[in-house]
Amino acid sequence: MVLAVVLSMVLAQPPFVASELSVQVFQVLELPIAVTDTVLIHSKTGYVLKCVLSNSSEFRLHGLRYSLSVVDSMNVVKTVITRSEGVRLAPFQTKTVTFISPVKLNLTGEERIVLMLEQAISMTYIWDVQKAKESLRAYIAGDYSITPRVLRVTNQVDAPVRPRVLY
Repeated sequence: MVLAVVLSMVLAQPPFVASELSVQVFQVLELPIAVTDTVLIHSKTGYVLKCVLSNSSEFRLHGLRYSLSVVDSMNVVKTVITRSEGVRLAPFQTKTVTFISPVKLNLTGEERIVLMLEQAISMTYIWDVQKAKESLRAYIAGDYSITPRVLRVTNQVDAPVRPRVLY
């Protein structure tokens, strides 16, 4: 009888909800932006990402793209969420940012969460990580020998219009 009561109480418990979850960051050193002090904060609509961003370039950054992976205790990736976010970061500036787009996750409390930046955008350049998913998968599996490569291209879309001189 006691076993039945305990079992029904365990099954009736709501899923694990922590107010703040630590996030492991896979830093891509060739990107002009670094992420530190990263946490997921629980809100009523899901989890929001809070982190400290540091711009190490002479260009104002306007956006970034990241992947957030939920990994279980057996190093199996359960979920990968990719998001693009707008951010205003002056050259060589560091600031704390909270992205308000909620991330909906069902967590049990035994997972680890890994974040990797995949792209940084300025008015002049776009820095894009090549084979980002493969690098992230290798990092999660414990293979630290694979370093992601970054391709820097000229931003043809957001570049300011240059005045044309007619002779």
